[in-house]
Amino acid sequence: MLKEFKEFAMRGNVLDMAIGIIIGGAFGKIISSLVSDVLMPPLGLLLGKVNFSNLFINLSEGSYDTIEKAKAAGAATINYGLFINTVIDFLIISFVIFMVVRQINRLKKEPAPAPASTKECPFCCSAIPLKATKCPNCTSEINK
Repeated sequence: MLKEFKEFAMRGNVLDMAIGIIIGGAFGKIISSLVSDVLMPPLGLLLGKVNFSNLFINLSEGSYDTIEKAKAAGAATINYGLFINTVIDFLIISFVIFMVVRQINRLKKEPAPAPASTKECPFCCSAIPLKATKCPNCTSEINK
């Protein structure tokens, strides 16, 4: 069983997938940092000095200034600001993946069309084999 697992793990597709997952995880961290550290602060400033990572609805009794204080107190919260950050992360990652796949598909060579195996009868317009000299449908003589 160990030998079979080793053969499975060493196939090219499994290794490619593993590398893709590792790179994807690192790329996700970069995008998360881009959104939370670069994009959201200026956007929050434009929207009236809003800190999106600190937007939440408190479902417990008491009042808390930050999510950290609410979590430290064990309060139940709906963290919609963090959700907005996550949605923007997802949209950016989805767009980048779309652009990469689009470029890869553009670079792929299209397979050559298969050679024709039939031709059209000039009398009845039905498909007949290339080597046919007589149409099986209308029995007309076909000139080569």
